[in-house]
Amino acid sequence: MKNIDSYTHLRGESVYLDDIPVWNGTLYAAVFDSPIAHGVIRSLDFRAAAAAPDVYRIITAADIPGDNQIGGIVPDEELLASTHVHFCGMPIALVIARSDEAARAALKKIIVEFDPLPVITDPREAKEKNELIIPPRTFQLGDTAKAWSQCVHIFEGRADTNGQEHLYIETQGAYAVPQEHGTIRIYSSTQGPTAVQRTAARVLGIPMNKIEVDTTRLGGGFGGKEDQATTWGVLCALACALTQKPVKYSLHRMEDMRMTGKRHPYSADYKIGLSSEGKILAYEATFYQNAGAAADLSPAVMERTLFHCTNAYFIPNVKATAYSCRTHLPPNTAFRGFGGPQGMFVIEAAIAKAATAIGIPAWQLQQKNLLETGDEFPYGQKAESEASACWEAAEKAFAIKQTAEDIKVFNASNAFTKKGMAVMPICFGISFTKTLMNQARSLVHVYTDGSIGISTGAVEMGQGVNTKMLQVAATVFSVDASRIRVNSTNTYRIANTSPTAASAAADLNGKATEIACHAILHRLKQVAASHFSVTPELIEIKNETVYANGVATEWDWNKLAGMAYIQRVSLSEHAHYTPPGIHYDATVEKGHPFAYHVYGTAIITTTVDCIRGTYTFDSVKVVHDFGTSMNTLIDTGQCEGGIVQGIGWMTMEEIVYDSNGKLRSNALSTYKVPDIYSAPGEIIIEPLKTDKDNLAIFRSKAVGEPPLMYGIAAYFALRNAILAFHPGADIPYDAPMTPEKVLMSLYSTK
Repeated sequence: MKNIDSYTHLRGESVYLDDIPVWNGTLYAAVFDSPIAHGVIRSLDFRAAAAAPDVYRIITAADIPGDNQIGGIVPDEELLASTHVHFCGMPIALVIARSDEAARAALKKIIVEFDPLPVITDPREAKEKNELIIPPRTFQLGDTAKAWSQCVHIFEGRADTNGQEHLYIETQGAYAVPQEHGTIRIYSSTQGPTAVQRTAARVLGIPMNKIEVDTTRLGGGFGGKEDQATTWGVLCALACALTQKPVKYSLHRMEDMRMTGKRHPYSADYKIGLSSEGKILAYEATFYQNAGAAADLSPAVMERTLFHCTNAYFIPNVKATAYSCRTHLPPNTAFRGFGGPQGMFVIEAAIAKAATAIGIPAWQLQQKNLLETGDEFPYGQKAESEASACWEAAEKAFAIKQTAEDIKVFNASNAFTKKGMAVMPICFGISFTKTLMNQARSLVHVYTDGSIGISTGAVEMGQGVNTKMLQVAATVFSVDASRIRVNSTNTYRIANTSPTAASAAADLNGKATEIACHAILHRLKQVAASHFSVTPELIEIKNETVYANGVATEWDWNKLAGMAYIQRVSLSEHAHYTPPGIHYDATVEKGHPFAYHVYGTAIITTTVDCIRGTYTFDSVKVVHDFGTSMNTLIDTGQCEGGIVQGIGWMTMEEIVYDSNGKLRSNALSTYKVPDIYSAPGEIIIEPLKTDKDNLAIFRSKAVGEPPLMYGIAAYFALRNAILAFHPGADIPYDAPMTPEKVLMSLYSTK
């Protein structure tokens, strides 16, 4: 089945925030944000701005009727700065005008003076100064202190990964419209409608039932709209409440890049110990997470870094500690992978360093240490592993060993062009690691004409979740897809939603939809059973025809729905789902936090021009654990997109802040993402053939985040190509591996 949005996307008819017709009298907002990273606000003069043409009002922290606080996990982030600013781009005032142009023009007339304070941009410096968001956390398995004496090979090092700009096509934005009885409807480009609702109510000092948040779809999110969309929705709601007029704000691209957080940069130290046979016996890692100026989602991101610090490997003795470090950058936030990729990069760097020193390919060490079913993760859960199965399938389909030999032959006969290969196994847990967030609800209506409406908490942002919700209903009811409409995500229809994140939306909301559909189907079968004088178990619906005791009847789906209504049988159901068996005790850092894991193996090959330092990626070949995919077209597309986004993070996407905390890679001229010319020559994705059961909807495993981690192999493929040209090259484990870094490494000396 095709993505149900494809038709309207192609024709330009899909409705995004900027496509919503504006009400007469709509006002437009623009944020005046801090030009410095850290300081005390000494004076703020907006008299000239307030007197500017078409300016309606200017709002500051003093105008907030409720709590000037938008922090979720930790209440440490003001909506509008009151006395201090903590990052370049922090909102200080909100200009409300009769046009977008007038609002932005007025910003230039605001005068602010600061008493500057010291600026920290390095997480290691923040840790030394005890500038931490939360206390550090440690995951342990076995006893590393005792294990080192058993290791024949021990290696230590440092690994660093930079941030990544979300660069969703649709920037952040919201539109707030006043309703009757003091209520406000917010159209928000958000992955977390309930977060916008809850925070707006808090800031306005009103109950949540007076805030309605509605989201039809997003023009991309990638985690950047899970928490950070809240700011803009709440600002519009605040202005709406104070003016009693509709207020809209859509950020310009450079505003969005300047004022929003990115993927968390990490710096890490590692120590790895191996036996003479290449088994990893001990591993220690210390992670320094650059959280930015406020918590945002950093504690949860840091936690997932620890959950994935050993990737797809079993290591009997592990000690991993993470620090969430407060710096003076925009608060960093969720990004596809949610801290997992940063943890995986470090273990891959440790394995690569060990392999280079021992004199064997890294893929040999990787294969020897893959998880097997029954192995314990550092957090206590036991693996149901497909790691070896994916590796073996990749070897069979793509000949890992032969590819490595072919590359050796090529490199031996080419002096200034070198190829490199790297393999990336993955193991990614599916669930929110905060247990209470693993819940969802679905509201299903069957109308008297046989059409069906579905409302869930899932937000469509290009990943095809609406299509999967439709498929669930079509499958359970055995009706044509054309009968079904998936409605916008709305906090009045579905309350207390978890954000669409953690690759869990399809599972949670799909299971809730399945429960609701089965409840309605059960009642429908009772209606038919009574009419045809059989038990409900003997009633089936197949392709919209009602069967009684295996025989087609004269009743079709429309007749069945109509008869149920006549008999006053409910054709609606509001269902709740939470996955069984999930639990985690943070006091001992042990539990069963994930419903299941996704596995896979990728082989990436690259060709480097050793004169210029430029490179291309020849191929990405993957065996991926889809479970039993319910939509191969959508799932394959998610894999392809995730892989290229991961390659971008590892190679060309370089976030640059100067020592004063000002973003220098602040436009598409200075921040580069992969385009058609930098995409791999080929991407081949083969599904793992498996009949194992799992907790996914229709056994179709989550696919949003796991494929991004395959892109990590791009970094190590480039590294191997450089070493083929210059075996003694000094190459720090510092991603991204930009062409500049490649060129410098090709001619580096230790």
